[in-house]
Amino acid sequence: VQLVESGGGLVQPGGSLRLSCAASGFTFRWYDLSWYRQAPGKERELVASISSTGSTTNYADTVKGRFTISRNNAENTVYLQMNSLKPEDTAVYYCKAESSSIKYWGQGTQVTVSS
Repeated sequence: VQLVESGGGLVQPGGSLRLSCAASGFTFRWYDLSWYRQAPGKERELVASISSTGSTTNYADTVKGRFTISRNNAENTVYLQMNSLKPEDTAVYYCKAESSSIKYWGQGTQVTVSS
């Protein structure tokens, strides 16, 4: 089982990034997918989630209207489009796949928002 995040980097405030999480080793379409983030000295927090079919999405209040989660079940990939980035969005971003009691995590990708 692997979840591999990519797309992180350094961006100026107001900029955009698109994170990707490529999955392998399990039946991707059966799993709900989520993006979490963890800033230094803070707990890991849920950013956005999407149901197995893609029909339901949820967002943290802090990112609502700026971030969009999506998935491509044919390509076993989940995305996080991040617009209007703020310094407080700086964190390591992780994707998670979950089905019943089974959870898989990626290794994370660093996002830094700074001028």
